[in-house]
Amino acid sequence: MYYLQTFFPSCSQGAPEIAAKMCKLLIVIEQNGKDFTHIIKTAVCTTVHSFTIGKETETTAVDGKKMKCTFREEDGKLIAETDKFTSVREIQGDNMVETVAAGSVTFISRSKRV
Repeated sequence: MYYLQTFFPSCSQGAPEIAAKMCKLLIVIEQNGKDFTHIIKTAVCTTVHSFTIGKETETTAVDGKKMKCTFREEDGKLIAETDKFTSVREIQGDNMVETVAAGSVTFISRSKRV
């Protein structure tokens, strides 16, 4: 849980671990050519983000701030970059692995296909 504590430094001791255990996510990624729809469903809310490969899009960060980035496909990976972070998503068998790097910190998330 070191990564969550690094990414959410304002949380109290133990809060990231509790949140991670309580939060069940359903991530749906739909593709139609170069157009993607990324849906995150939780018990609390649903977030939908649509984007097109190669075109700048506006998205919302975890802290609620708006930011612009451009997605690209490279060697079967979906990559988004801003001046503050890089996100790489790839399918490995029945898993989706997302690696987010921000400065010297790297967060890796693994999701199973259901």
